[in-house]
Amino acid sequence: MTIEKKQDGSKLYVMVEGRLETSTAPQLEAELKGTLDGVTDLTIDFEKLQYISSAGLRVLLMAQKLMNKQGSMVIKNANDDIMEVFDLTGFSNVLNVE
Repeated sequence: MTIEKKQDGSKLYVMVEGRLETSTAPQLEAELKGTLDGVTDLTIDFEKLQYISSAGLRVLLMAQKLMNKQGSMVIKNANDDIMEVFDLTGFSNVLNVE
């Protein structure tokens, strides 16, 4: 998995590429925890994400809970497979997915 981050003041853009699963979720969690202080606008781009597991969903839930306290979070460009996981798990009702 590859993570690319771009920050502009209180806005953070994170692009995730590859597979977000048990072995890679801790990497995304560490990246987010290390950079969310002072962030009020978080965008996570899943255009190049191929797969997400429950471990990846847990990281997204952690980020969403944190961002609910300090701003907003949006997930963009999720493919049909990722959207199906969000729909089946109910995460499409918890996360702001565009």
